[in-house]
Amino acid sequence: MLMEVRGLTHVYSAGTPFEKIAVDGLDLDLEAGTVVGLIGHTGSGKSTLIQHLNALLKPTSGAVLLHGEDIFASKTSMYKTRFRVGLVFQYPEYQLFEETVYRDIAFGPKNQKLPDEQIDIRVRGAMAFVGLPEDILEKSPLDLSGGQKRRVAIAGVLAMDPELLILDEPTAGLDPAGREELLQNLFHWREAMEATILLVTHDMSAAARCDSLVVLDRGRAVMRGAPAEVFAHGETLQSLGLDLPEAAHIAMLLRERGVDIPSDVYTLDRLREAILALRTRKEGAAC
Repeated sequence: MLMEVRGLTHVYSAGTPFEKIAVDGLDLDLEAGTVVGLIGHTGSGKSTLIQHLNALLKPTSGAVLLHGEDIFASKTSMYKTRFRVGLVFQYPEYQLFEETVYRDIAFGPKNQKLPDEQIDIRVRGAMAFVGLPEDILEKSPLDLSGGQKRRVAIAGVLAMDPELLILDEPTAGLDPAGREELLQNLFHWREAMEATILLVTHDMSAAARCDSLVVLDRGRAVMRGAPAEVFAHGETLQSLGLDLPEAAHIAMLLRERGVDIPSDVYTLDRLREAILALRTRKEGAAC
């Protein structure tokens, strides 16, 4: 197992009238080489949780293990974890600060004390994975489009070659084409590097492409499983303030109207197959 979260609890303002339990005794396993989606309504504890996974926040209680070792065991282990677990915050383009694109992407590898030749390989490789042309390397990040800025920010994390990449709403604010291209690039990186992705998202279509999902509510994991298993509980998800993928929502409405659509339909391709199969059955019965 790549990462194990055991009994993780985080309390803000403990012992004061403003005390808030943000994460409550949570267990989580992240298997190497998988894409795990983390979904939940605003305030469910997602952002607090992920900041523990690369040692930005220390737990009130519980443990986070990376390859079986406690990442909070020492300052050294916490420091090393931040290179092994890459965290891309929401709207990362606002965190660009270097004079050129090259220097911004190279910032992490330089802090890893890599030789210049290796840094150069990392920078150009990360740019290729996010679909950026090399002719912008000497440009200021501030001169780029919003979508390019986001890609530069993500490339800066990829350049550190993390074992686990955590992405907090990476497609927020992008148009449909931009969302699709960015997700394809990230999934391609994961396959090429044999890495692991934890995708925090409100985009249920993106969540549907993950290997497994974890649903948070008030700091607890209230549901987990393959997308088909999770989206089969559409009414429960909606009661938690979550949407469904478009195809799953249509399938649920059809079932409510008596149409025999399987409960595991959550993609447009699967919905199309189910409707065609239903039509074929009806035509066969009519013969």
